[in-house]
Amino acid sequence: MDSFLFQASIYLAAAVIAVPIAARLGLGSVLGYLAAGILIGPVLGLVGSETEDLQHFAEFGVVMMLFLIGLELEPRALWDMRHRLIGLGGLQITLSTLALMGIAMAYDQPWGVALAIGLALSLSSTAIVLQTLSEKGLMQTGGGRSVFSVLLTQDIAVIPILAFLPLLAATVPAKLSENGAILRAGEEAHKDGHHSMSLVEGLPGWGVTLVTIAAIAAVILAGVFLTRPLFRYIHAARLREMYTALALLIVVGISFLMTLVGLSPALGAFLAGVVLASSEFRHELETDLEPFKGLLLGLFFITVGAGINFTLLFDNTLNIVGMALLVIIVKGAILYVLGRAFKLKGKDHWLFTLALAQAGEFGFVLVSFSVVQGVIPRDVAETLLLVISISMLITPLLFILYDQLSKRAPERPETQQPDEIDEEGPVIIAGIGRFGQIVNRLVQANGFNTVVLDHDMETIAVMRRFGFKGFLGDPTRPDILRAAGLQTARVLVVALDDPEAAITLVRYARKLRPELHIVARARDRSHVYRLYQAGADDIVRELFDSSLRAGRYVLENMGLSEYEAAEAERIFYHHDRHSVQELAELWDPDIPPSKNDAYLARAKELQKELETAFLTRDADGAEKRA
Repeated sequence: MDSFLFQASIYLAAAVIAVPIAARLGLGSVLGYLAAGILIGPVLGLVGSETEDLQHFAEFGVVMMLFLIGLELEPRALWDMRHRLIGLGGLQITLSTLALMGIAMAYDQPWGVALAIGLALSLSSTAIVLQTLSEKGLMQTGGGRSVFSVLLTQDIAVIPILAFLPLLAATVPAKLSENGAILRAGEEAHKDGHHSMSLVEGLPGWGVTLVTIAAIAAVILAGVFLTRPLFRYIHAARLREMYTALALLIVVGISFLMTLVGLSPALGAFLAGVVLASSEFRHELETDLEPFKGLLLGLFFITVGAGINFTLLFDNTLNIVGMALLVIIVKGAILYVLGRAFKLKGKDHWLFTLALAQAGEFGFVLVSFSVVQGVIPRDVAETLLLVISISMLITPLLFILYDQLSKRAPERPETQQPDEIDEEGPVIIAGIGRFGQIVNRLVQANGFNTVVLDHDMETIAVMRRFGFKGFLGDPTRPDILRAAGLQTARVLVVALDDPEAAITLVRYARKLRPELHIVARARDRSHVYRLYQAGADDIVRELFDSSLRAGRYVLENMGLSEYEAAEAERIFYHHDRHSVQELAELWDPDIPPSKNDAYLARAKELQKELETAFLTRDADGAEKRA
């Protein structure tokens, strides 16, 4: 017990120290965990032989990650992304696997071992790449979306790869044990006790595949027909911890079932996640499993770092580092060609090429699984783990290279062909974000037709799925506005997210139609003044009304009656509107308000007027009560 507590303290302390440092340096949490493992293992020698046993326990983090990935992937969403998933992602995996397989065969590896090596190295680091893209704000770029599609394809591809690898075991030559007995493929690994129970032991490759199909069908049927009754049963207990227990039971139970039939637990976990993606219990499962996934996955990476054979690395430094660079160069070349074929340009093309060039954390899983299945020899696996780790450690340098290349690449803004606008209406709404959606629903619910314009294709697509018609197009373009009926419209609602675009639109519309009534959304008070000068009639600060309502609730809970709080809200509202109009005349865009003497003096006078208004109200109320 004392030894266990000591080891647990070492692992947790290493993670707590190393991961925040890595995150601050922009290296990502995965590299932080790897560095922590390297520190407590090969460098300081604080952990030893128990690392390998702990790694098998920590692999549940990978299992849970795949389960949670499955929960995010509804079959319909996968179908909508089929072109990029099959085309871009499928080609990347296939071409990278074949190229790396050829290199492995050139190193005198049997074709089965070489194929397993190619599959393991073809996958990139989902954890590092997605985190880096989010930190740099690149997820919504064309290159970022293409990178995500390939990573998603790779995550999905892990499952059939895990099912396929046992078939390659037959291609590995038999070995002689110490006593002269013949060992079949996989028996040497099984001697370690990793699979003490198996329902497929001794089956040929085709038999393992048939059992795989049967196990998949069982998991799918259980997910469809047994989950809801189980959750209803647990709900009757009304104990929060039982939901967590059930979530863990689903993952652990499926993992055990997969182990019995000789498959990776990740296979069943992912399939169960996809089956439950449309379930009403999805968010409950995500919430319950996320902390376990994060800790166990981190522990898995720590054990990988602690298990790196630095003696082997130091003995073959140039060879291993050269292989890691070769993997990056080969994958990068394939990604560059695919980017060209799929018409990625400029920054997007370089981001796609460099972000996915490394090997990834799923390579650790596939290599370890291949050793257990007897596909890859242990000595080759140790070299592969070093190659994968070094390629991941090089990833931050690849993003630094992208930053330098993107500065030199010319700006190529994405252009989308606008829709042909085939109708006009008395109300034009430019921008259909959260603000514009509410305006549109209110106006349409009262029987008035609207013409909605937005430049974001995804926003328009979501709007159409909810039954609201909208047109793709830049609302600041004169031809788009004319097609929407600006010449005959009665009201223009400017609800654009970009403050500069909103001012440009208001100024153009006021010049073209002096009599048009313009309602504009403002981000803050300075934006209000600019819109006022541009010609907007009604200007709504996006947080003003909600803040007033919150203030009214505060007053009610401080002892004011509902009437008194509502009256205070009304007085403040009208006074603020009057103040904005007065201060707009004194506002100068070239002088900060804090240095505009006339603006400051009038603002102070208006604040005193507001206080006087409230004092007058209190006096009148006292007279009425008397």
